[in-house]
Amino acid sequence: MTETNGLLAGKAVMITGASSGIGEAAARLFAAEGAAVLLMARREDALTRIAKEINDSGGRAAVSAGDVSVADDVQRAVDATREHFGALDAAFNNAGYAGDQLAPLHELDRHVFDRTMDINVRGTWNCLRSQIPVMLEAGKGAIVNTASTAAMVATGAPVPYVAAKHAVLGMTRAAAAEYAAHDIRINTLVVGTTRTEMISQVVEARPELEQAFVARQMQKRMAEPVEIAQAALWLCSDRASFSTGTALAVDGGLTSN
Repeated sequence: MTETNGLLAGKAVMITGASSGIGEAAARLFAAEGAAVLLMARREDALTRIAKEINDSGGRAAVSAGDVSVADDVQRAVDATREHFGALDAAFNNAGYAGDQLAPLHELDRHVFDRTMDINVRGTWNCLRSQIPVMLEAGKGAIVNTASTAAMVATGAPVPYVAAKHAVLGMTRAAAAEYAAHDIRINTLVVGTTRTEMISQVVEARPELEQAFVARQMQKRMAEPVEIAQAALWLCSDRASFSTGTALAVDGGLTSN
């Protein structure tokens, strides 16, 4: 059931990486908090299922399948948000890729570097380039980009991922400075290890990594996707009206150590 007085009541929000994990949790939470949500990811079947469940429960959701590393796919999603809901008030640029190899830098295949940069850096760039003009036209907006604790410290994740998330953080801060005068807020989530589909697959293959992932945190557990979505919800809402250019840590205390 959609909340008519929820934190995002009356707002249209685009969410990338929405087919699972944090993105899926955000789609359901944002819709429950009153938003009309446009779901983007590559897996159209999963998006269609999630959107149907949201709509069947009284929310509003639509789908635009695509790859954030492809500028035309992103533009199509932005256009679809306006076509379905009449506006683009906020965006949660959550799509990410950590790579499919755990190896030292000199042993990584080139495709791991290329794909990691394409999804995390070019994908965020494509989203900002398409979303900001719509928000400039409206005279306001809120954007949240998903980074990682790897944007702050060398976490042990593959080097391309650490580099890419540092870039997302820098891009967010620079863009926030450029558009603050236009009432467009742009923030980053510094996300700790979260029990997403991707992490679950890694832990299933190498169970010893579960404890390693949380060893440096104050809270010795992984986050649930909805815990990250709650932080994104606040940053997208008007209650975060004086927050821009920030890197909000949702990491169990890792970056405070």
